Amino acid sequence: MKQMNIISSSKNPVIKEVKSLKNRKSREEKKLFFIEGIKITEEALKENAEIVRVIVSEEFVSREDSVHLMKTIESRGCKCFILPEKLFKEISDTETPQGIMAVLRTRHFGIDEIVRENASLVILDAVQDPGNMGTIIRTADAAGFDGIIMSKGCVDVYNPKVIRATMGSIFRVPFNFSENLTDTIRILKSKDIRVIAAHLKGYKNYFELDMDGNIAVVIGNEANGISDDVTVLADELVRIPMVGRTESLNASVAAGLLMYEVLRQRWNKKN
Repeated sequence: MKQMNIISSSKNPVIKEVKSLKNRKSREEKKLFFIEGIKITEEALKENAEIVRVIVSEEFVSREDSVHLMKTIESRGCKCFILPEKLFKEISDTETPQGIMAVLRTRHFGIDEIVRENASLVILDAVQDPGNMGTIIRTADAAGFDGIIMSKGCVDVYNPKVIRATMGSIFRVPFNFSENLTDTIRILKSKDIRVIAAHLKGYKNYFELDMDGNIAVVIGNEANGISDDVTVLADELVRIPMVGRTESLNASVAAGLLMYEVLRQRWNKKN
């Protein structure tokens, strides 16, 4: 590759930068994050994400099955750095590194960028588990939702565990970071978007509700549910019926049920 650079020292600025990006504060300050693995790097290239640099191990570039991906990276003009296997493992965030990672620029979307005609949105009120966050993003992608709004108390969407759980959907689902969730919800309501909150005090089961038109579904914190300030702003509180002994569902499962009910109703109306 024309732009291949060799790094052998752990004190190299590129190495220091990747290590720093494991920290949320550093990611926010630098407006950078990293991804790791073959599949998600391919997804980043396919979705034209803004790649700052690619880092690969010596073992990875020596393999025949890396040739196509490396040619694609070169064709995009990405800066590429090659590391000894030991050094690559030192900066990796996975137990079994695949030998490739990339540093990308973060993206931020305004409310107007994610609100469309016949809008379907997800609002996350302090969802803190990385696995839940990543799965919700992936499900929103699968269900064709227009975007996700995240409150200030949510886990960082650029957390490496969140990134892995999205399986590439991080590049396809726009998200808005809300500094004040109640203000954001008021803006949505002013745009004629109905706010539906999954809540234990809901009077209707979620599948009994008409979810046609502009809609935003709210999912709350894993331990405490939806905050009181958000609850009072909801147009409808719905419950997910449980006939067994458990009291609640995993946040990502609850989000999936609501998103797919919106999709089901819209699908039936079209067909």
